Amino acid sequence: MSKNKIDTSFEQCMKCTVCTVYCPVVAVNPDYPGPKQAGPDGERYRLKNPLFYDETLDLCLNCKRCEVACPSNVKIGDIIQSARLKYGTHKPKLRDYILANTDVMGSLATTMAPVVNFTLGLKPVKSVMDAVLAVDHHRTFPKYAGQKFETWFKRHALKKQDTYNNKVSYFHGCYANYNHPKLAKDFVKIMNAIGYGVNLLEKEKCCGVALISNGFKDQAQKQAELNLSSIRKAVARGEKVLTTSSTCTFTMRDEYEHILGLDNADVRDSINLATKFIYELVDAGEIVLKFKEDYVKRIAYHTPCHMEKLGWALYSTSLVRMIPGVNFMMLDSQCCGIAGTYGFKKEHYQDSQKIGEGLFKQIIDSQLDMVATDCETCKWQIEMSTGVPVENPISIIADALDVEATVKANQK
Repeated sequence: MSKNKIDTSFEQCMKCTVCTVYCPVVAVNPDYPGPKQAGPDGERYRLKNPLFYDETLDLCLNCKRCEVACPSNVKIGDIIQSARLKYGTHKPKLRDYILANTDVMGSLATTMAPVVNFTLGLKPVKSVMDAVLAVDHHRTFPKYAGQKFETWFKRHALKKQDTYNNKVSYFHGCYANYNHPKLAKDFVKIMNAIGYGVNLLEKEKCCGVALISNGFKDQAQKQAELNLSSIRKAVARGEKVLTTSSTCTFTMRDEYEHILGLDNADVRDSINLATKFIYELVDAGEIVLKFKEDYVKRIAYHTPCHMEKLGWALYSTSLVRMIPGVNFMMLDSQCCGIAGTYGFKKEHYQDSQKIGEGLFKQIIDSQLDMVATDCETCKWQIEMSTGVPVENPISIIADALDVEATVKANQK
């Protein structure tokens, strides 16, 4: 959808209210009018007069479950998010800037990671952040790494990538760069083992999902344009652009067009989740994965909401199921409640936890060694609320992979 085009999909709404039934917020907060009323119904009024905008739209998680459920393919979540950006009267706070600017905060935090991690865990600090910034004191913050993935890659992996004939480009995202470089390293490990070299994009900024949800549309557009420029250069070289985050993937493929009004049609299909890319190679018989015999774990998979919208959970779960020693379980489809920065905010924290209650109980009751999920914020929410470790399927595959046997099996 271009910048000047209005989304008219609301006209297809047949008022069946199935979206409201599937909305996780409606189930825990009676103040939220529900996706039908907030989305297509409200849009008809807002187009006539912006004064019809209702600030309760801020309660929307942007989980897209309403869109998955809609039989008429109405872009309900997009309508709500666009209305918030266009008509919302609440200006972003300092807290919102801090939560949304992941590149700024990540760059600063990694330079003194031990101090930052220790400080953010102190109860007095959490109490001050609660009182001053309205970041709920119950929330546990993700740890920062002492070295960015980009730094590690340039020092230890860059030169080796030129030895491979096949190449992909990697959009690592903020989480893998600043918080959990192991995920990105695991991605490189797998791709090299199956005979693919990895290039980083010429320039990369946060995908912008946190900026969009916190009201910084102009900044999100600038960062999206930079990312698209880099992606186009990679695609021009004949490379697919892979990610290890379902949210980054979804944002760049769908939100750039639907929310930010940027034309990404020329590269949209070249932006793929790494598990999808790898599974399709295995399924086509182009590569072989060999696994260690002593990797034995009981693992359950949680489908992130944006992954459900993409419809790609099959690829991640199929790869994890391929590991001989994995006792696999599929968790019920439920929103974990964090929705990026939503669950960090004092005004949303209780709703966030209530939304995830059913999921947390199922995980605790299932006696798991680990939960697998493709979304980093789902990882934070589940680990904090259940105490069960959570890993990206890429890291699980990398840990279980017999690298030497895989390299030999894929030599041609």
